[in-house]
Amino acid sequence: MVKLTPELIEQAGQYSNPLRDRELDLRGYKIPVIENLGATLDQFDTIDLSDNEVRKVDGFPLLKRLKCLLLNNNRIVRIGEHLEEQVPNLEMLILTNNNIQDLVDLDNLATNKNLKYLSLMRNPVTTKRHYRLYAIHKLPSLRLLDFQKIKQREKEAAAQMFKGKKGQALAKDMTKRTKTFVPGAGLGAAAARPGAGGEAATAKPEPLRPDVEAIKKAIANAKTLEEVERLNHLLQSGQIPGQESNNHHNGMDDEQKEEIEILLKRT
Repeated sequence: MVKLTPELIEQAGQYSNPLRDRELDLRGYKIPVIENLGATLDQFDTIDLSDNEVRKVDGFPLLKRLKCLLLNNNRIVRIGEHLEEQVPNLEMLILTNNNIQDLVDLDNLATNKNLKYLSLMRNPVTTKRHYRLYAIHKLPSLRLLDFQKIKQREKEAAAQMFKGKKGQALAKDMTKRTKTFVPGAGLGAAAARPGAGGEAATAKPEPLRPDVEAIKKAIANAKTLEEVERLNHLLQSGQIPGQESNNHHNGMDDEQKEEIEILLKRT
């Protein structure tokens, strides 16, 4: 493992991405803990911490400029409290392929009023009953969840499900933890997943076509150029949902890239 030091931050790749945002590339260093990001001097719109061994989303100093945080393919089991005080303008949080287990783990994002894009694909929490409606209820600012546009009828269904005392009781029951949390617990499964940073990470799995379809639908449904550009940037940097990467910018095969590029030209 490599400690995230000011020296590493200074040596890491820094560039302007296709959105003309300043991006810091910290992918693939096996970083276990988010720390020392004050060394960035709040000069970045995007920080890419994908393909590391981070276990908890916390440890940020005040970073007012940060809008996009990429944390796919880590070992995350928790989202820290008061994230809105550390990254108040966060709009996009990509947590694909981690180990977030319970619906209550989403509650700490509820105070991030600017959060528009969230991916929790390939986290156990997505298998929970009413996961999507609960996320929409708790995070009303979201536009895209797991690369699917949130529809008005989903907002209405979520509001109906969780309204009144009965809805509050349902939410409370749904957010009971499946087991008592012990620091480091639940990481065995994550470590054994290909691409999650554990010792058992060996062969790269076959790409899943539904992941490609999710991105294609998101692009097709995008209503603004900014949304299209952001999705395109994620794809070009290897951030396709569920795709593990063996190096810094390799998440899709050529056929998938060609499909997406064709779709982008039509958008």
